[in-house]
Amino acid sequence: MAIKHNEEESVDVQMTPLIDCVFLLLIFFLVSSQMKKVEKELPIDLPKADVSLKVKATSDMVTVGVDKFGKFYINSQPVGAEGLRVALKTAMAENPDRRIRISGDMYAPFRSVVQVMDTCRAEEIGIVGIHTDPGEKYK
Repeated sequence: MAIKHNEEESVDVQMTPLIDCVFLLLIFFLVSSQMKKVEKELPIDLPKADVSLKVKATSDMVTVGVDKFGKFYINSQPVGAEGLRVALKTAMAENPDRRIRISGDMYAPFRSVVQVMDTCRAEEIGIVGIHTDPGEKYK
């Protein structure tokens, strides 16, 4: 018995499953990505600097915030003086080359910023930067 093959039959690619996969990937990446900047959550007025470098915050960078009352925040989470030390020690244990960014309010007590810098020095953190607002000349 002979079987006839019709070679003129075209192969169709189904677009519906492909579109479903693309939408699922899109939803996955939207949900898993960080939607807002951590630094913008705290009401901190940064001091202005005429000459400063623009360094983008990375996910590996630890941001230490000091508000105008001298309270400490690690990545927008409030911590006390001892919590600051523990958080910095934990962060450096995970990655010794991690960068620290101090975002201090321009009206914050200077002793609070010095306390953060002293804690960084005590934990032997080498890369510490101070976040400032660029002056009008560089905007």
